[in-house]
Amino acid sequence: MGGPVSVPDPEHLVHLQFRRFAGCPICNVHLRSVAVRYPEIQAAGITEVAVFHAPADELRKHVKELPFAVVADPARRLYVEFGVESAPRALLDPRVWPSVIRSLAVELPRALRGRAYAPKLKPTGGRLGLPGDFLIAPDGTVLAARIGAHADDQWSVDEVLNLARR
Repeated sequence: MGGPVSVPDPEHLVHLQFRRFAGCPICNVHLRSVAVRYPEIQAAGITEVAVFHAPADELRKHVKELPFAVVADPARRLYVEFGVESAPRALLDPRVWPSVIRSLAVELPRALRGRAYAPKLKPTGGRLGLPGDFLIAPDGTVLAARIGAHADDQWSVDEVLNLARR
């Protein structure tokens, strides 16, 4: 959140990831795993960009510590362009339930200690967004793509690094 972001990046691969709502506990845990390994991601020649379907003012406090670009897309234009949708299966798929519990167990204590913020009760764009990941070459070619089957179905850092090596 700040200056413009180039996608594609003429000099690097771009890992463009679509996240859910501002303050999503699953997204927060995932993005912290990306932030911890961000130097490794950069060393692999990858520019990291995360997109949220939230307005900048709603998003800012949730992502201020992330070392990579974050884009607010409350109108969901990029989501539509890349085919990343919302669906009840985001939370109804039984495979996501352990992640919901684990993420809440991590994020609730952080919020109580003032290290995280709870999401709005009715976040912009709703709670049923699905994640999406795209690896984009400098010429704009989508090298790999994944639309999540549920709220916690996204590439790990290891998967992004392995895809970039190909």
